[in-house]
Amino acid sequence: MIVPDELVQRIGSLRERIDAAGGSNVELVAVTKGFGLDVVETALAAGLVDLGENYSQELEAKVAGLAAGPTRDADPRWHFIGRLQRNKVRRIADEVWLWQTVDRVELATEIARRAPGARVLVQVNVSHEESKGGCAPDDAEGLVAAAVDAGLDVRGLMTVGRTGSPDDAREGFALLRRLCDRLELPECSMGMSGDLEVAVGEGATMVRVGTALFGPRPVRGSAAEA
Repeated sequence: MIVPDELVQRIGSLRERIDAAGGSNVELVAVTKGFGLDVVETALAAGLVDLGENYSQELEAKVAGLAAGPTRDADPRWHFIGRLQRNKVRRIADEVWLWQTVDRVELATEIARRAPGARVLVQVNVSHEESKGGCAPDDAEGLVAAAVDAGLDVRGLMTVGRTGSPDDAREGFALLRRLCDRLELPECSMGMSGDLEVAVGEGATMVRVGTALFGPRPVRGSAAEA
């Protein structure tokens, strides 16, 4: 288990990496998915506020655990960063601060029904890999418009970089930045522990980092889509 002092050091090292890549104002989302409640509590104690989760049941459990523990007065901003089935939206609608993976009109509509005016990012698959979620780049503008029409607060776009070396993700990150600029959206969420320098260099405003903060993630058993 990581302790607060060690985590503070890792946060400092991560900020140095981000600053060196030219992103002094980049927002850091600490990805706590797969880790236990103790890691969430340590993250909050170390000053991390924006926390990312991939699975609705795991998010529910952590919210309940925090409410019953010593950090009950903490007020994390939960980012949902995993693929999401519409029937799970209701269960976490009151907890999510930013929905980062809106990838289809049906999901946008359900979020708008359960959490009117919610903050969202539209996820775009810039690598065209089947394993990655997100709408096609050519469909991003239409999905943004549909989400706005549904009453959602569309803050920007999100993507997951291409599998491979960090530089393999550069072209896709550059494409997402161009889409954000064309659609006049302020938030550009891209980059993780291994490729954040490339993402920041291409204009990320938000990075999602787990391993560089908390170490290797515990092995998760097979699970259905969250």
